[in-house]
Amino acid sequence: MKRYTAFLLLVAAIRSNGQAPVAYNVDLTGNRKPIAESLWGIFFEDINRGADGGLNADLVKNGSFEFNDPMMGWKPAAGKAPDGTLVIVNRQAENANNPKYLQIAKQQVANGIGLINEGFGGMVIKKGQSYSLSMMYRQSTPGITLTVQIFNQTGKPIAKTTISPNAVSGEWQEQSINLTADDTTSKGRLVIWFDGQGKLDLDMISLYPSDTWKKRSHGLRADMVQSLADLKPGFVRFPGGCIVEGTDLNERYQWKHTIGPLNERKLIINKWNHGVEKRPTPDYYQSYALGFFEYFQMCDDIGASPMPIINCGMSCQFNTAEVVPMNQLDTYIQDALDLIEFANGDVNTTWGKKRADLGHPAPFGMKWLGVGNENWGPQYIERLLAFSKAIKSKYPEMQLITSTGYSPNPQFRYMDTTLRKLQVDIIDEHYYQTPNWFLMNSAKYDNYDRKGPKIFLGEYACHSVRIGSQDNKNTLLCALAEAAFMTGLERNADIVTMSAYAPLFAHTDAWQWTPNLIWFNNSQVLKTPSYYVQQMFSNNRGTHAIPILEEGKPVTGQDSCFVTAAIDTASKEVIIKLVNASADKKTRSLNWKGAKAKKLEGTITVLKGLGINDQNTMEKPDSVIPMVTKWQGKPNALIELPPYSLTVFRYKM
Repeated sequence: MKRYTAFLLLVAAIRSNGQAPVAYNVDLTGNRKPIAESLWGIFFEDINRGADGGLNADLVKNGSFEFNDPMMGWKPAAGKAPDGTLVIVNRQAENANNPKYLQIAKQQVANGIGLINEGFGGMVIKKGQSYSLSMMYRQSTPGITLTVQIFNQTGKPIAKTTISPNAVSGEWQEQSINLTADDTTSKGRLVIWFDGQGKLDLDMISLYPSDTWKKRSHGLRADMVQSLADLKPGFVRFPGGCIVEGTDLNERYQWKHTIGPLNERKLIINKWNHGVEKRPTPDYYQSYALGFFEYFQMCDDIGASPMPIINCGMSCQFNTAEVVPMNQLDTYIQDALDLIEFANGDVNTTWGKKRADLGHPAPFGMKWLGVGNENWGPQYIERLLAFSKAIKSKYPEMQLITSTGYSPNPQFRYMDTTLRKLQVDIIDEHYYQTPNWFLMNSAKYDNYDRKGPKIFLGEYACHSVRIGSQDNKNTLLCALAEAAFMTGLERNADIVTMSAYAPLFAHTDAWQWTPNLIWFNNSQVLKTPSYYVQQMFSNNRGTHAIPILEEGKPVTGQDSCFVTAAIDTASKEVIIKLVNASADKKTRSLNWKGAKAKKLEGTITVLKGLGINDQNTMEKPDSVIPMVTKWQGKPNALIELPPYSLTVFRYKM
């Protein structure tokens, strides 16, 4: 956020025409509704190249040769190798999690052969930066030397190293070596040359930059994680999303396959590989280099609570709608119980020890577990009851998140009614709708049953055209419609305790779904207007919602305005969020009940643009950004709300 000279807050007695401005009455003595620290969070799913080629900083595509086409991502460096020189070996019976590897059998010393890895649309390489090349190899006949190079887009080598495998051992060995680039390129390629004569097996090739998040080996892309940390999220929901269910149960997400040594993690096809007909992505797989341990660790890093979602014995009901028989559900339930032990168990427990062995002896403090994703119907209820009974009997404190499906339709009414009768902990609602829907539903939760389950708005986003359209854009209007809806979430913080925009990330060249909160390419991260709305709400959360009324009623669209107020008992501040969803400037007065100060001071933050269709782009990333300024005034000061804007007014009590 940038700081500017104050120009959006005016102090005046009355309008020039003599008409008194609309008054918003802030009651510091009224009913205070606690705002959960988890109210504003984030939801991650490996869609739109969010993990491999995104958050996972590895620059190599298919370094384990496990894709259905094992050489996808690789091509010959010069000509075609003689038959039998490069062979993919499948050792399924020996190693089911990582069966494939590349065998190089070179019969002649002359005529070196090589392979090029294209990365994910090219590799971004920075001059002077170190890159860690890692690989596993097994040498059965010595004599082959590896020359590793990084080329720029013109074919010029900008980094080089040589690897001479150790003597014959017959065992797999891992080797890492650093390369330092002497130039910069946005379309780099990794080239491995094989010189000499002999036989060599090769697997698990990776190339990580040294500037990963917290400088971790095989770590995460730092600028992407930083964009999440800047949101100050209360939680992270992971790993999805539809990939939790899978197109069928064979493709479901299984967390136990995603922890431990990278060469033991079982790669599978990503549901989004074939999930969108008009945007096929045949090279979209899940290597699980970003696995459950990394998710938990990232939550720790950014101060967010972990919220994993597990498969409930059902595949995606939009696809095959498979279900596992009830008499075979025990394995799925045991996975859930083991996950809780992995997250929270003592180091003397089986799965707590596994967590400690991975480098985190302390528990992760997991409080929530989602049972299923966008599942519905009697078949879901039957499986939910089995999960709930097993989990609650062993972990009664664990809060279970239950699904209502994917939208506000007849299935939602059935699910909502049934779940309330079961007195579940938390009901998960999802809304992908147009701006008009969000503007019309800011009061949606005002009349919810306060004695019923808490609400988790697990996925929502404003779609400029319609749900599922590839023409949807992250416009200012969509962001403000979301902000208007979010004022209703905060006003009802006693019943709505968690919410998350979805999806989170999208690669500009490899996306399946739009809109998204954050766009990125191989070198840049782009924050949308919706991102800044989320940031303004989360960074100005407050501890308690308090009444702010216009003529005795909440401000839920009167004159196209939406308002909520909170106090922060820790910092002793009042926080007011005001949305002006119209093309006209609005002037409002703030009347205070219970205020003692004669002079106020604090900050005012404004998000606005030149037009409702404004967007941030890679070329113009700052078209719509918040502007912050310090402010001083009297309690009865007038404030001006610019056209199409979100304003956050914060002052010391």
